[in-house]
Amino acid sequence: MELKWQLIDNHAPDQIENFARQLNSSPILARVLLNRGIEDIDSARIFFRPNLQNLHDPFCMAGMDVAVERILTALKKKEKILIYGDYDVDGTTATAMLMRFFSALEHPVGFYVPDRLSEGYGVSQSGVQFAAQNGYDLVITVDCGVTAHGAITTASQSGLDFIVCDHHQPGPDLPPAVAVLNPKRTDCAYPFKELAGVGVAFKLAQALQQALALDEALLWSLTEFVAVGSAADIVPLTEENRILVRYGLQNLSRSRFLGMQALLTSSGLYGREIGTGQVVFVLAPRINAVGRMGDAGRAVRLLITENEQQARNIATILEAENRQRRTIDEQTFLEAVAQLEHRFEDPTEEHVLVLHKEGWHPGVIGIVASRLVEKYYRPTIMVSTEDGIGKGSARSIPGFDIYRALKACRDLMVQFGGHKYAAGLVVKTECIPELRRRLNEVAAEVLTQELLTPKLWIDAEVRIKELTPELLKLLDRMAPFGPQNMRPVFMTRGLQVVGTPHIVGKNHLKFKVRQDGVVMDAIGFELGNLIYRIASGERNVEMVYTVEENEWQDRKRMQLRVRDLR
Repeated sequence: MELKWQLIDNHAPDQIENFARQLNSSPILARVLLNRGIEDIDSARIFFRPNLQNLHDPFCMAGMDVAVERILTALKKKEKILIYGDYDVDGTTATAMLMRFFSALEHPVGFYVPDRLSEGYGVSQSGVQFAAQNGYDLVITVDCGVTAHGAITTASQSGLDFIVCDHHQPGPDLPPAVAVLNPKRTDCAYPFKELAGVGVAFKLAQALQQALALDEALLWSLTEFVAVGSAADIVPLTEENRILVRYGLQNLSRSRFLGMQALLTSSGLYGREIGTGQVVFVLAPRINAVGRMGDAGRAVRLLITENEQQARNIATILEAENRQRRTIDEQTFLEAVAQLEHRFEDPTEEHVLVLHKEGWHPGVIGIVASRLVEKYYRPTIMVSTEDGIGKGSARSIPGFDIYRALKACRDLMVQFGGHKYAAGLVVKTECIPELRRRLNEVAAEVLTQELLTPKLWIDAEVRIKELTPELLKLLDRMAPFGPQNMRPVFMTRGLQVVGTPHIVGKNHLKFKVRQDGVVMDAIGFELGNLIYRIASGERNVEMVYTVEENEWQDRKRMQLRVRDLR
């Protein structure tokens, strides 16, 4: 799909020059920071030196004082506490984190993760029954619960108390829990609204640490769980998320937890520097796989075990499940593409792609929906149907709120929930055609041709001689990278191709470029199909790329990672 190159050009040249002088650095860095809303030296100092002491007071979150008071009572009375988590990475890391927190207090605590296939998302009646039958007094949900009115009402009537920790969009009414912790509540004054589910759970742990006057070291040791869950859930890596993920990644690279060590070893990351990319593309799929293919509780058991052999065994299972998940993922993707191409000459004629099939594995349809969004750049809903009921996953594009679109069609669904760009739903199979029609009707009013054209945002146009090792070090200090703080993207015109471009590995385009006497390596991952655009000696290449350091055979060299070229 052709990308529209869009240079971010919101700042006057004199503003860039003045800021560069304040920074005592390159105008390139000044422009990159300005593009991220960092416009003065104090903001830059905070950005480059994130500090745990700058975290917000957890008691600013609505309901936190009530939640802490109820937990303190449970601790005093030795009541049994159950951590009820979602089955994705955000939920399982949050569950493991609170399990470790309460275990450190030597308090009786257990966990429950619903089965994705039989129970679906959120607080289930089966989960409530489990808590009641096993003598739990207090349930703390993580990454779920804010829409679980029915289950929590049933539980409260039987004397079971709930504290909800969630970050999903709440409905007009909150469930009847003792406390609902969610910065997205309309009545919540918490200053940062974009915490992941594990981030909200961490704020509860932070509040308890303060109330109990515990050593902060316990709290900070848990940030690696926050880093993994937050990066995997693709939340904005700004403000509080940036602080927690930055410190968490530092802890992760030298994790003292046996399960995390085993996972890092089995995935080939042990002893290596770990960034958000390694979390999203290496660790998260393995943690997610056991929940997609079966019992997500295995991921929690891995993260809380104190037995080295058990850690290795579960990590091996995660590897096997992830391989199986990839196979099913690829098969489902090919079936979805075939279905689209059979139905439409050009699938992009639709504003929203809605696909369904009997027997698609519910554990992979979210991944496949994301891949279809990448391929066709259209909001996509994948539905797996069985016995007249479909379970669906929705993914969207910038500018289109899929949650709001589903809300406009709520009369057609059994239930739904989620975020602006990702949601889940349950729908009767007979209603799917009408849901497709109505969603396309809603989307047609919102999605202009401009919004349906994928954009490649560029921070600055540069000459490659300006990309010095000193600048690269400063750019690397902008990590962790993620939503609202992506790795800086540059464009250069008038490049000459040196040598013969060739394809390596799995369709990766590798070549060298020269400008102003400077030669640099370039690689375009999965861009082998663009080799026709460049030839040896070509002198008028325009390229968009990020800059990174490549290490090969103990040698480090600067490398341009190609995003697009023409």
